[in-house]
Amino acid sequence: MRVIVQRVKSSQVTIDGKIVGKIGRGLNLLVGISHTDTDGEIDWMVRKCLELRLFPDDEGGDKWQKSVQEINGELLVISQFTLYGDCRKGRRPSFDCSATPTLAVDLYNRFVSKLQESGLRVETGKFGAMMQVAIENDGPVTLILEKEAI
Repeated sequence: MRVIVQRVKSSQVTIDGKIVGKIGRGLNLLVGISHTDTDGEIDWMVRKCLELRLFPDDEGGDKWQKSVQEINGELLVISQFTLYGDCRKGRRPSFDCSATPTLAVDLYNRFVSKLQESGLRVETGKFGAMMQVAIENDGPVTLILEKEAI
């Protein structure tokens, strides 16, 4: 499983010109599911996304002291199978490591559901849809999280 984590001031996802998900301060999560992913990877990734200290303390210092949970931030979760695109050979990406849509949608929905259990506001795009994502990256802070099945 791969997740691109972006600390944002705001973020929104639009489909066919209509906003389907919108958040203020928090994290934008671009989520890629591998064909080997299981609930173990989902659980690890949920914990990481919720507990990573990516926000400054209340005094606005430079040190990242607080997690998205501690600031009562919001989450926008977008499925993105292209995170498993392999561009090492040729001129066209291979998506052999991406999960099938059936497996991916199930694991993606479990990921979203477990994030919702945190009590934070969680917005999403639509799995498999062509989406436009507007991100006001704060910092900018962008990290790549990866957890492969063992």
